[in-house]
Amino acid sequence: MHRKAILCEKSKRLFGKKIGLCVTGSISAVETVKLARELQRHGADVTAVMSEGAKEILHPNALEFATGNEVIDNITGKIEHIGLAGNTKTRLDLVLVCPCTLNTMAKIASAVADTPPTLIVATALSHIPVMIVPAMHLSMYEHPAVAKHAAVLKSWGITLLQPKASEKKAKLPSVDSIVYEVIKRLSKKDLNEKKVLVAAGPTIEEIDDVRFITNKSSGKMGIALAEEMEIRGADVKLVLGKTPHTAHVSKVVMRETYGDMYNEIIGGDDYDIYVLAVAASDFKPEKTTGKISSSGALEIRLKPNKKIISALREKTNNTIIGFKAEHNVSTNELIKKAHASLEKNKATLVVANDVGKEMRGFGGSTNEVYIVDDKGEVQHLPLAKKEEIAKGIADRISSLFS
Repeated sequence: MHRKAILCEKSKRLFGKKIGLCVTGSISAVETVKLARELQRHGADVTAVMSEGAKEILHPNALEFATGNEVIDNITGKIEHIGLAGNTKTRLDLVLVCPCTLNTMAKIASAVADTPPTLIVATALSHIPVMIVPAMHLSMYEHPAVAKHAAVLKSWGITLLQPKASEKKAKLPSVDSIVYEVIKRLSKKDLNEKKVLVAAGPTIEEIDDVRFITNKSSGKMGIALAEEMEIRGADVKLVLGKTPHTAHVSKVVMRETYGDMYNEIIGGDDYDIYVLAVAASDFKPEKTTGKISSSGALEIRLKPNKKIISALREKTNNTIIGFKAEHNVSTNELIKKAHASLEKNKATLVVANDVGKEMRGFGGSTNEVYIVDDKGEVQHLPLAKKEEIAKGIADRISSLFS
């Protein structure tokens, strides 16, 4: 019952996918209860497989509760490894070894299968994706054999996640990061090999050396889009403005000022697809050196910045996805302004939303958008989580290449 309560609570990304969570004897094993639950929140059916060392740290009852499935901690005459990882209709969709100790890593690389986790991997390797998440003391992770084992495992098609170095330990990445990598591994790749630049968040304009002006954009919509497109196989670079939010995307650079954002987009590499979800500063003040005195009134004269989207179209004929934000306008007016922006800037698509409406503004977790193309067609994506809106926008972008 408890499993049904959380299944697909966050998404259906992993719905119908069966994951074998192989837990070995690292203290990080205590994190696998959270990991198992989070995988289920995205729809996965999780079965835990434990080594003897893992059971000395975490009781199997904890993972049985977390997954809703019987824990495999011993291979019996039922040949559990064949049922889970053999080339059968009931097999797993992914084997996730997390945490993976140095001992287990060495055994897998040497084709030793003397524990339930290593036996599952050995059985699965020819026909099921395998992902390994190392966790150990940093001095152990820096052992020369680790690099050697890693090279062997990668040559076999095994995905290795990079641990997080902290407190002299090679620790597990965050649970959210691991789940993101699992989703990425098991998702369709309809944007495979596409080189994509996503720009997101607000930019700033300095008034003096201690003050600046900006806008209310959070960058959440652009971050969701960057993650969505990387999940679908694209080679994504995310350029983030001044925002406290982070992304799981592999390549992220921060460009906080309008000038730095402009130069990164216009002066950087060429991309197949540009997604301009950035709220770039429309106006620029003349900056004063030092700090302006606060003893009296202050007048700031603003001059307009060049639109990044129009400058980008001058540079490239490739796909450009523009964004148009309006405040408290009618739907017809919103679509009309999106059309005007598309025609003026010769964009491929323009995604329009009304930030003045409840639950659709900057910083929120939900959005509603209209996607406008050069044929006058309009696709409406109704109010939903920004991750779901990102899926809809990515579907539309993918359709341009299908």
